Amino acid sequence: MNETGILVISATSALALAVVHSVAFVMGRRLGRYNVVDVAWGIGFVAVAAVAAVLGHGDPTRRWLLLALVSIWAVRLSWHMYRKTAGKGEDPRYADLLRGAGLGQVVRKVFLLQGFLTLFISFPLQLSAVTGPTPRPLLAVTGVGLAVWLAGVIFEAVGDRQLRVFKSDPANRGVVMDRGLWAWTRHPNYFGDACVWWGLWLITINGWVPLITVVSPLLMTYFLVDVSGARLTESYMKGRPGFAEYQKRTAYFVPRPPRSAHR
Repeated sequence: MNETGILVISATSALALAVVHSVAFVMGRRLGRYNVVDVAWGIGFVAVAAVAAVLGHGDPTRRWLLLALVSIWAVRLSWHMYRKTAGKGEDPRYADLLRGAGLGQVVRKVFLLQGFLTLFISFPLQLSAVTGPTPRPLLAVTGVGLAVWLAGVIFEAVGDRQLRVFKSDPANRGVVMDRGLWAWTRHPNYFGDACVWWGLWLITINGWVPLITVVSPLLMTYFLVDVSGARLTESYMKGRPGFAEYQKRTAYFVPRPPRSAHR
């Protein structure tokens, strides 16, 4: 492993993320809402993966494969977030977080924090860009990673689409979504997101050293489960008619067949 190479990639990635989030901040100021950072979230990962692919000197097949996989996931997510937030007001999460906050706090609590998390979570991509080819015995791990990534993208994309179609029907206003993938897990989108990052991490495994980066998908999963994802979403859903019953019969995060409503 080339320590200088990883430092160059990490430093350049930090600069790229600074540009992405600076643009997002300016747009947020103009629009009067800072949930635009959700669109920038995916774009930031593409920026890091692109830096790693271009500046890295490790296995080229793996570098460009990771860039392609990250881009597919991120572009879909950013487009989804754009469609979801366009023409609407501030997200309640950011409204609560930033109530009474000055510009410095906005930058620190939203844009700087998300930029740092992107840099940290994407470290397996950065390290992978300066390491050699995956040994033949570990190619099976790469195959598992691709399968996990694909399952994650499908879960996230299908879950988002099912929810969007459900909400577009005025008859479902105020009704809890409990159909399709949402009958198997209360958060198919967040579960899919976690699978994507576990899959990408598995693809980077080409020896013992990359195993230390497991903290990256662990941190992503922690945020999706307990911080800014599922747990926070449910705090806003609490008290909605039918939600308590939905919680009893449907898995919280990892999918499983729905329980009978009579249990």
